[in-house]
Amino acid sequence: MARAGNSGDGERDGEVEPDNDLRSFGETLKACRKRAGLTQEQLAPLVRYSVQYVGSVEQGRRHPSPRFVERTEEVLDAFGVIRIAAKRLNRRRGLAKWFRRWAELEEAAVTLNTYECRSIPGLLQTEAYARAQIRDVPPLPTPEQAEARVVQRLERQALLRRTPFVALSFIIEQSVIERQTGGPEVTRELIDHLLECAKLPNVDLQIMPTISPEHAGLDGPFQLLETDEHEWLGYSEGQKTGRVISDPKAISDLHQRYAKLRIQALNPADSMGLLMRMRGSL
Repeated sequence: MARAGNSGDGERDGEVEPDNDLRSFGETLKACRKRAGLTQEQLAPLVRYSVQYVGSVEQGRRHPSPRFVERTEEVLDAFGVIRIAAKRLNRRRGLAKWFRRWAELEEAAVTLNTYECRSIPGLLQTEAYARAQIRDVPPLPTPEQAEARVVQRLERQALLRRTPFVALSFIIEQSVIERQTGGPEVTRELIDHLLECAKLPNVDLQIMPTISPEHAGLDGPFQLLETDEHEWLGYSEGQKTGRVISDPKAISDLHQRYAKLRIQALNPADSMGLLMRMRGSL
């Protein structure tokens, strides 16, 4: 997926633009604080954080640290409410805010088709590849932010083996692998991982050759998803932005493009052969 959608989380210097998840946590904290009869100024020294920090969390502009969650839970005697709210929040931490809606849809998908020409889709990345990719995209994340992004990316991969099986199709440009993100060793591990994923009964993996005179994907990467209610949706992503597509005409266009790409790319067996030759040349 993900490259931007899978590698960003909208954070900078600890402050973020408010989103629904953070607002919800902030409102929960505020309700618990008021129930305890405390102002922000009174709570701050009790939990050993600044008033500005408490205010930022309540306004949905800062992710609460684990230590802050534990201290507010204890001081406010919140009956586990703050811990539960933090767990719900952290399930989405590490995902770019513009990707979160698509990630939610992914969890209930019955079919997912992905064409990618920029990087390996997040669902197929190894940990080493993910870390190399995150490391190379400015603005550089803090260690905590980088770890959150890697964890989210790997956790999403449970979709590959979820039962009932999700029908997964991936079309990846050969040049994405030849770029050797992270170096030869990371790429060897990545190719081995792709070969293993391709053996899964619900996964079709195709490689688009670098030399492709006819190519239906020149407008860029996209995804198509079928929900458990058999509604089709699309997703398109650019620099620091992404959008879920529901317009029937636009979905029809994307289906036509994906069908053409499946014909133009190498078939799964030939794709595996190419991957093994690429692996042998490293």
